[in-house]
Amino acid sequence: MKIAFLINQTHKEEAIYTTTWLAMHALHRGHTVLYIGLSDFIYVDDTHIDAHVRKLTPDATFKDNDDLLQQLKAQKKERISLMDVDVLWLRFDPVMDMLNRPWAASMGLQFAQILKKLGRYVINDPDELIQASNKLYLENFPREIRPKTIVTRSYEDILDFLQKQNDKIILKPLKGSGGKNVFMISPNELHNLKQTVEVIARDGYVIAQEYLPEATKGDMRFFLLNGEPIIIDNKYAAVQRVQPQGEIRSNIHQGAKPQVAEITDDILKLVSKVSDKLRKDGMYFVGLDIVGDKIMEINVFSPGALNMAGTLNEVNYVEYLIKDLEQRVKSFYGNTDMNV
Repeated sequence: MKIAFLINQTHKEEAIYTTTWLAMHALHRGHTVLYIGLSDFIYVDDTHIDAHVRKLTPDATFKDNDDLLQQLKAQKKERISLMDVDVLWLRFDPVMDMLNRPWAASMGLQFAQILKKLGRYVINDPDELIQASNKLYLENFPREIRPKTIVTRSYEDILDFLQKQNDKIILKPLKGSGGKNVFMISPNELHNLKQTVEVIARDGYVIAQEYLPEATKGDMRFFLLNGEPIIIDNKYAAVQRVQPQGEIRSNIHQGAKPQVAEITDDILKLVSKVSDKLRKDGMYFVGLDIVGDKIMEINVFSPGALNMAGTLNEVNYVEYLIKDLEQRVKSFYGNTDMNV
């Protein structure tokens, strides 16, 4: 089949990205892989969408992920009909283009919506991704699974929230990723609060969350496929991310160290409370960020670290994902409209 990955821009892709691993395993299983940037769509008419793509075919050979990306970037773009594509997999980060190309993410979703209406298989569901374009999406889930939260651009509101917590709070952009502009504020640090809020609010709304003491142990990235945990040989697809001493962020590229995650019955009960809605919302592949007994974020656009989980657990979750996708695509088209 033909799998198209919708990304921000090809030159920003990296070998460690989950998208690269997905592409490599799809090629190994005999599929054609297409990379589409957010600026590459062409609206032809209400029955047709084209795109300028870079294409990799399964007959090509790649030494490793770096070689794959090198060959991909050397490819000239070609114009194709997206009606010939079996899957459009949305794997872009809306935050990456928020400042320099503020139109990019919304247009990508809009073209994906059109393609879905034209009968192609699109994951995750673009209609629901519009509702999940920032951290407010978490507020649609049961209260007991989320930290206490306020969203505002007002310093006074956040000051009131901090005083009610009578403990530290975490401040971050409502629409953000990668641990950028994440701050921990203590009640005895009020002299920094106003300036911190102003820094974050330059780019939009600010989200303040209660501080969870378990955060000193890092957080867990837990993966779901169609609302269910990914498990192979009794090993769940998850990574414990432990931050360096003195660092509050658990992002790997901010220096956090990956460790094997301990999956308890409490973790599985917590995950079960979001499964049904994620499945109903068409969120095929999702990464939950868990601290203690709370889910801090639900990553629905381009969750990463799946291969890292596989390396730690010595199983191949990426291949499992591609195999699952193959079956879902066959079921979606009824084996009659696939370009195998």
